[in-house]
Amino acid sequence: MTAGNVYDKYGSRNPVVRGLMGRFERALGELWTRAAPRSLLDVGCGEGVLTQRWAQALGDGRVVGLDLPDERLRAEWGRRRAPNVEFRAGRAERLPFPDGDFELVTAIEVLEHVGDPARVLAEMARVAAHWLLVSAPREPLWRALNVGRGAYVRDLGNTPGHLHHFTRRALLRLTADHGEVVGVRSPLPWTILLVDVRG
Repeated sequence: MTAGNVYDKYGSRNPVVRGLMGRFERALGELWTRAAPRSLLDVGCGEGVLTQRWAQALGDGRVVGLDLPDERLRAEWGRRRAPNVEFRAGRAERLPFPDGDFELVTAIEVLEHVGDPARVLAEMARVAAHWLLVSAPREPLWRALNVGRGAYVRDLGNTPGHLHHFTRRALLRLTADHGEVVGVRSPLPWTILLVDVRG
């Protein structure tokens, strides 16, 4: 994993960002509800915003958030305490968990940041007993929207830290190697997939 931008899209007050994020979170929630997990690993959890929400939704179900060692992240994790949540530093390419340890493994806005997305997905599938839930920005739409809002213009709209650029078809192809894609959502400008690793 590699650090990307640090823009707080979940807490933004910008009405356009709030509208886009609202649609994203509703679509993500639909697939999360369909999976109905009893345990969850959130790979590339960042500040732990979604990790904490999911821990609250699971009640006493085990939730682990994992991201790179970073003092800013560690400080945020300290603010997101819950009895059933644990945050760990580690690498997505070598998850420190046994096979099938979590019912659901998520990577929300992560695969575009890692050097080897296929390896990360293989590791996620290894530790998942049932489901993968992944999302990535849709290219080239994502970059065009960035340029349209005047962001990262010198880099042709490429968000800092984005090493890979997925179309919806490319993300489907990548995840299909690890199970059956049973749910697809495309809130502008993302693709979100639910994958049954038993398929």
